Amino acid sequence: FPLYLEGFLGYARYDPRYVASNGTDERRFGARWNNLSGTIGIGWDFPLTDTLVFRPIFNASLGYVVSDAGVASFLLQQHFNRDLQFLDGGHMLAGGIGGSVMLDYTLARPAYEIDVELRYTQLRLTALDSSSRAVQGEADPASLNLWARVRWPTPWGVWGRPLRWVVDGTHTQYLRPQRGALGFDWLTKVGAGIELDVAKDEIGPSWFQLQRVRVMGRYLFGANVSGWSVGLGISF
Repeated sequence: FPLYLEGFLGYARYDPRYVASNGTDERRFGARWNNLSGTIGIGWDFPLTDTLVFRPIFNASLGYVVSDAGVASFLLQQHFNRDLQFLDGGHMLAGGIGGSVMLDYTLARPAYEIDVELRYTQLRLTALDSSSRAVQGEADPASLNLWARVRWPTPWGVWGRPLRWVVDGTHTQYLRPQRGALGFDWLTKVGAGIELDVAKDEIGPSWFQLQRVRVMGRYLFGANVSGWSVGLGISF
């Protein structure tokens, strides 16, 4: 059945370091941000070949960010006479709708599996509620993303289930207002890990059964930015 559904729910905590100056004095301070965001999507698959699908998707997104800089904000206002209200317990709720178009290539063979997706996404986001006028307004973020993943069997199994090697990578170009907003125009992420096939266990209802569990390590890099992560992923 060609109906396509997707969803994302994520939590992130950032601890960026800033340098503030009034021309003579300098102060370094942190401004911890907590972010919770979710996106849902519904689309339809139009097969172009046996392995290639064209997929338009409607998306809706909602996100909430709150800062807990506290003391740092107070000290900066005292020394530099800056209005940094948002950093001191500030918050913002933003949401919007948009869409994506995707080309999805899938090739499954006994010796390996290849998945490749080329996707363009654009949203219209609006600040629904904010504690500071500095972070109110609207934005039209857009991105172009190329993602690929390759799986192949290992010589081993776990509890009688197949165990696979997995490598993947993604490259994202940020467009429109996002381009350069955080100091970079693009990001690349590469990763490797293992994947356990649990499809035979029939975990969950027939229409939403757990298929695979992955443990991945990834390295991210771009202009003026780099980092790493370890993640747990599941496929239905």
